[in-house]
Amino acid sequence: MFPEHRPRRLRTTPAMRRLVGETSLRPRQLILPMFVAEGIDAPRPISSMPGVVQHTRDTLRKAAVDAVNAGVGGLMLFGIPATRDAEGSGAIDPDGILNVALRDLRSELGDATVLMADTCLDEFTDHGHCGVLDADGGVDNDATLRVYAEMGLAQAEAGAHLLGPSGMMDGQVGVIRAALDRAGRTDTGILAYSAKFASAFYGPFREAVDSQLKGDRKTYQQDPGNVREALREIELDIAEGADMVMVKPALSYLDVIRAAAEASPVPVAAYNISGEYAMVEAAAANGWLDRERTIVEVLTSIRRAGADMILTYWAAEAAAWLD
Repeated sequence: MFPEHRPRRLRTTPAMRRLVGETSLRPRQLILPMFVAEGIDAPRPISSMPGVVQHTRDTLRKAAVDAVNAGVGGLMLFGIPATRDAEGSGAIDPDGILNVALRDLRSELGDATVLMADTCLDEFTDHGHCGVLDADGGVDNDATLRVYAEMGLAQAEAGAHLLGPSGMMDGQVGVIRAALDRAGRTDTGILAYSAKFASAFYGPFREAVDSQLKGDRKTYQQDPGNVREALREIELDIAEGADMVMVKPALSYLDVIRAAAEASPVPVAAYNISGEYAMVEAAAANGWLDRERTIVEVLTSIRRAGADMILTYWAAEAAAWLD
């Protein structure tokens, strides 16, 4: 008891605080999501995400090299096509924007980083849903899986080290894993978006990918109040062959990240999403928050909750601070 016990002794100097720190945050634990758009000749700013742009193929290469040189652990690539259709056919086209950009980056970077691809149809469909629709306008789970298998194989052939199935279709991991293995792509891994919630925080991302969505995705993304369901999804994805699992969003779901980390035998990622980014940027721009301190605190909280890696739009910038 006090006065013998004085916990402040372990906070007296920066060196002491470093020595007893419980949670590490290193550049290698950060993954940078990046957007590449077809048919533009200069980067296009995303108004709701200050500092983030839709890249051209050329500016994507440069920004990717800069991020890798800063020490980030990986890159997650999203493609925005110039035209869309009901089936999202641009997603499986070897010459579609996402696949050509993957080839660009794999050629540029080789194995110097972990190159990841978003394996979902929402950017490519003219209705904005993550799968193909049935006659009644609902998302057809099993028909979508057949497209995911083709999409995943196209991304692997384009150079992705990891595929990121994010559509929350039942069975998506198993179908993609089987397609990869049949094609001899046994080294291509799967980072499964296992616990992806139907969140209000995705708003700025919809601008980033020029989403065509009308309505919502509540029939396939998870209810924000459900933890047991999230753990069931994680367990199923691991059983189907996921090499890593993800919780998305992060800040409103730190308890889910903790539960996933305690239950999962594979690495756990968390996605610090667009709305979380935009809130901090807006508050900092108004002088309400110290931007750098807030960003580091946000990322540290996600690591403290149990995430092995974090997808964040601050990855390259934060890597420079942390290194």
